[in-house]
Amino acid sequence: GDVIHRMLTATQYVAPLMANFNPSFSRNSTVQYLDNGTVFVVQWDKVYLQGKEDMGSFTFQAALHSTGRIVFGYKEIPVPVLQISATQHPVKAGLSDAFMILNPSPDVPESRRRTIYEYHRVELDTSKITNMSAVEFTPLPTCLQHQSCEMCVSSELTFNCSWCHVLQRYL
Repeated sequence: GDVIHRMLTATQYVAPLMANFNPSFSRNSTVQYLDNGTVFVVQWDKVYLQGKEDMGSFTFQAALHSTGRIVFGYKEIPVPVLQISATQHPVKAGLSDAFMILNPSPDVPESRRRTIYEYHRVELDTSKITNMSAVEFTPLPTCLQHQSCEMCVSSELTFNCSWCHVLQRYL
C-alpha cells in the first residue's frame, strides 16, 4: 500500500527469518534478489546478527512463486533460532497479512484514526529451522480462481462465495 506505518510493517511480512541482522558487518555479507517472471527470490548470504557476530553467519532465502507457492530455504543456521535474542528486534519466521483503515476520530472530527486489522498469520516453529532445511507454503483455493458463474456454481470449494454479475467476479 501507499501508507507505511510501524505497526503495519510488524503485521505484514514474508519472513523466512526476521532478526536483528547486520548485512554491513562483513564484505562477504550480501542480500540479493532475482526475479525471472515466475519466481521472485531474496537471499540473505553470510549475514550476521548485530552485536553477536561471534555466533556465525546465516544464509537463507525466500522464493515467491507466481502460483502463490512460497518456499523458505535455510542453508546455514549456525545456532538454534530459539537462542536468538529478541531484545533489539523481533525474531519471527512466517507469514502475516493485515490492512489499515482510516476512521474518523470521534474526539477530533477533522482527524482520522488508523486501525490495523491483522487477518492472517502463519508462524513457523523456529525449532525446526536448521541447516539445509526448507519450508513450503501452498496456497489454498479461493473464490477468485473462478472466471464465470458456471465455474462458481459447479465449484467444490468450501467457501460461501457468490458470483457478482456487475463486477464479474466472486465476492
